[in-house]
Amino acid sequence: MRDWRQNVTHNMDRRNIDLMAAALKILETEEPFLVLSGYRTSRTNKLLRSRSRRVARQSYHVKGMAADLRLGSRSVNQIANAGISCNAGGVGRYHGSNFVHFDCGPVRSWRG
Repeated sequence: MRDWRQNVTHNMDRRNIDLMAAALKILETEEPFLVLSGYRTSRTNKLLRSRSRRVARQSYHVKGMAADLRLGSRSVNQIANAGISCNAGGVGRYHGSNFVHFDCGPVRSWRG
């Protein structure tokens, strides 16, 4: 994936791609995820942290281990529940911004 602000690409951790694919299978849809944020450089992450306290200092995005996702045909809760049922990483619900965060860090979930 590419940090569009810095035009820098980075290989993503395949475990997170597997989590995304498993969630799509559970959701029984052929619709692809809209990726709002995948890889971020440290510089971009610092910029985003200056705008929002919800951006983690040690973000998994910087490590190529996270993605913020949306589906037009499914709700935040539906996507998050699918991710949680995979028991394979972190899943955050962001209802106000209409996206779900998936990462391949420790198993946990939260509401942002």
